[in-house]
Amino acid sequence: MNYKNTISKKIKKINIKDTSYPFLLKQIPDPPGNLYILGNLPDEETPRLAIVGTRKATPNGCLVAKTLAKELSEAGCVIVSGLAMGIDTAAHEGAVAAKGKTLAVLGNGLNKIYPSQNKNLAEEILKSGGAIISEYPPEEPAFPSNFLARNRIVSGLCLATIVIEAPERSGSLVTARLALEQNREVFIVPGPANHYNYAGSHRLIREGARLAVSAQNILEDLNLKPAISQEDSSPEEKLILKIFIENNSDARRDRSPDRKCREKTLSIDKIIELTKLDSQAVNKTIAFLIIKGIIKETFGKYSLKS
Repeated sequence: MNYKNTISKKIKKINIKDTSYPFLLKQIPDPPGNLYILGNLPDEETPRLAIVGTRKATPNGCLVAKTLAKELSEAGCVIVSGLAMGIDTAAHEGAVAAKGKTLAVLGNGLNKIYPSQNKNLAEEILKSGGAIISEYPPEEPAFPSNFLARNRIVSGLCLATIVIEAPERSGSLVTARLALEQNREVFIVPGPANHYNYAGSHRLIREGARLAVSAQNILEDLNLKPAISQEDSSPEEKLILKIFIENNSDARRDRSPDRKCREKTLSIDKIIELTKLDSQAVNKTIAFLIIKGIIKETFGKYSLKS
């Protein structure tokens, strides 16, 4: 596959009002109005996890990132990163090695891969069914300020962000803080106490980020298990499911002539009203229920999946 030949015809543009716009990204405080996409976005039921870290990664850090991405991909997750050198590159490579899907979010237009060293990796991502994404028009150069803005998309697409090797001054620390502001989980892979590349990582652990030493830690903490039962559900999930079940029962009991027109879906505002939960809790729980394949979204409203 030749990247230049591929992009000329296949870049897609989706607007925040489109039904194909990623649900989780739409929930962040400042979602991009448009996304330019080369390749294919995974369906909303597939959990997405970000893996980020320093460009100047150690060989061991790259091995950890690649292994973790491979194991999470094999567990059915999509890996999201920024296609930068170092940890980002290793994360994408791990997902590709597992024949999994990975999303690369660029800080420039899709007409050019940046950094150029990762052109071949970008082609492998597309071959494996993943996607390359940007909020910038195709010809936009790689301005330095774009990369900090890009980080909110990396974390915003995902349920959680995993940080591997983050020095005190690191873009991955920005991504982690953005994830917390977006009400997403942050996991930190620890390292040697006196190693420069882990100074920021360890500070995040002290500030309350989750410690992770394996893919299993992350899958268990996020409750991403192959089989989902009521026993696996959180109290918020059980409450929202109860509301949906009652809503369906009311619809079935309706004997009025216009019963076929009765709305069987619920909006976010209606779910908040019925459950008395705050908006952050409802949005987060709805995202998990979509990923678990229990409910579905149709034009901004939600219903039990048949």
